[in-house]
Amino acid sequence: LWFTAELARIMLNFEGRQLRAVPYKGPVLAQSIYRDVGLRSFSDLDFLISPVDVERAQQALAEIGYRPAADLTAAIERLWLRIGYERSFDSAAEKNLVELQWALLPHFYAVDLRLDDLLERAGRTVVGGCEVPCLSPEDSLLVLCLHAAKHLWTRLIWLADIAETLRLPLIDYTVVLSRARELGIARILGVSFWLVKKVLHGELPKPLEEMTAEDSVVTTLGSEFAERLARGTAYDFESTEYFRLILKLRERRSDRWRYLWRLVWTPGAGDVAAVRLPEALFPLYRIVRVGRLMGRFFS
Repeated sequence: LWFTAELARIMLNFEGRQLRAVPYKGPVLAQSIYRDVGLRSFSDLDFLISPVDVERAQQALAEIGYRPAADLTAAIERLWLRIGYERSFDSAAEKNLVELQWALLPHFYAVDLRLDDLLERAGRTVVGGCEVPCLSPEDSLLVLCLHAAKHLWTRLIWLADIAETLRLPLIDYTVVLSRARELGIARILGVSFWLVKKVLHGELPKPLEEMTAEDSVVTTLGSEFAERLARGTAYDFESTEYFRLILKLRERRSDRWRYLWRLVWTPGAGDVAAVRLPEALFPLYRIVRVGRLMGRFFS
């Protein structure tokens, strides 16, 4: 209930500043697919926002008592806006309560889903008596599958979210599959739907049944993830094993090459924290990235 009230307070502040932001997951997801914010646990509030509006959104959050979880210089802020995808904020109540996201995934995942397109297609819903923006059902399904894939489907709740979304009326699966193939994430969706069917015994609409049968790798990967899920196996998300599995989830060779290229050349928060460079030498963070990856690989 506290998070739902905070969602309304933050959105009123954003809209008063004419900031276009779309909350997703959290109370909006709980209300949209479970019809009750008490039926889905969550521990923060996530907002999708255009990169050009991030600075104004930070100022709006500061007005109501939220501060960045990490202190960054102005130069690092600008760098992170180019290579990162989210920023966490604390309040007097707790740490990491709000996340602003100007991309769905880190740049190196090579899934170039334009956030502005999601914002343009957003609808409206009512949460806690307050009308707020929400993702379209088709985009929500894509986003849930991408989020679960990023974490390699290690929690049942993420499968439950996808299963419940599939029960919503009026989802245009032609649009879902078209966008998935355009983005090169058909295999990610296929594994998600295969797991919903095999692990949760959920029913799939016919177009999704056909989709999971098109790619033989879907069954192989789905079986591996289902087995690990049953054992409660954790992943090291900085390990070569994790990067290898993410690579296997891309069906197009061009996307796999883009993923590998960006994985090697895109600095992360750890690379920036490892070496302090002046802004003029920020391109050298790529060298830092390569060196740290090689060290991890050979160790």
